[in-house]
Amino acid sequence: MIILGIETSCDETAAALVEDGRRILSSIVASQVDIHHRYGGVVPELASRKHLESIVPVTLEALEDAQIDFSRLDGIAVTQGPGLVGALLVGFSFAKGLARMLKVPWRGVNHLEGHLHSVFLSDAPPPFPFVALLASGGHTSIYYVTGPTCFQLLGQTRDDAAGEAFDKVSKMLGLGYPGGAVLGRLAARGNPEKIKFPRAYLDRDRFDFSFSGLKTAVNQYIKRHGDDLDGRIADIAAGFQEAVVDVLVEKVIRAAETTACRDIAMVGGVAANERLRCRLLHEGTDKKISVHVPPLDFCGDNAAMIAAVGYHYIRRGDLSQMTDDVYSRLKRP
Repeated sequence: MIILGIETSCDETAAALVEDGRRILSSIVASQVDIHHRYGGVVPELASRKHLESIVPVTLEALEDAQIDFSRLDGIAVTQGPGLVGALLVGFSFAKGLARMLKVPWRGVNHLEGHLHSVFLSDAPPPFPFVALLASGGHTSIYYVTGPTCFQLLGQTRDDAAGEAFDKVSKMLGLGYPGGAVLGRLAARGNPEKIKFPRAYLDRDRFDFSFSGLKTAVNQYIKRHGDDLDGRIADIAAGFQEAVVDVLVEKVIRAAETTACRDIAMVGGVAANERLRCRLLHEGTDKKISVHVPPLDFCGDNAAMIAAVGYHYIRRGDLSQMTDDVYSRLKRP
């Protein structure tokens, strides 16, 4: 089965062709980073307008790259939520109309479920069951995954997501958007031990997160040393990053031990962070737990992961209806 995936939940317009939920035939992502960078974050109205401009060209490019025409599509999968409503509506409405015109089945997909499936786009995906850390700009959660569309939420952030905290600290330091990549590069030049920021483990026997206190601690440090920040910025970035990584790694390792899983998947945009990848791989080796991470191109938002999820639903006939709508807030899959 060849599934066309469409993703427009935030600031990337993406389309991909995936065969049988695993084999990527093409994947096109049109980023809006340059547009939103000057504002220090995503402007929803601008994002929606750019999606309108890009959705058709991006889809046609994905088909051309795969050397496939519309007649060979077996189904369409599209992000239904969570995300920015205006942005979601562009892709969702386009997919509805295209499915109706082509008379092919279609399925709206939970964006977070897509991230969980991104690990199956790698050469060595984890066997079931496994524990997954999903860390992105909008969500930080740990799941227990028992099947292609079967998973249980073990814990989640109570306030800022990890990626959101990166963006906000980057803005505090005047480094711009997106914050994760900028802070990661800067932290590599700093000393993570020089400035100690708090670790919010909450209840160590549970798997919830909180990063708002860490963000506040960084803000207070910046205010105290505002006249003398030039020589401290790399160390601030390194200390902040280490505080986030410590909590993420401890929580997901503990979740794997609690569920007796010998495999961990790390997905979402924050999974591209080099320090987090290294630390989790090191801790996993020490605990004899295998760590699986998608290729860097599939850590961020993309349509291949949406097509991979949609394949399983469409194959078993679990389809969406023309009356279905998008949703902005987290809908537990």
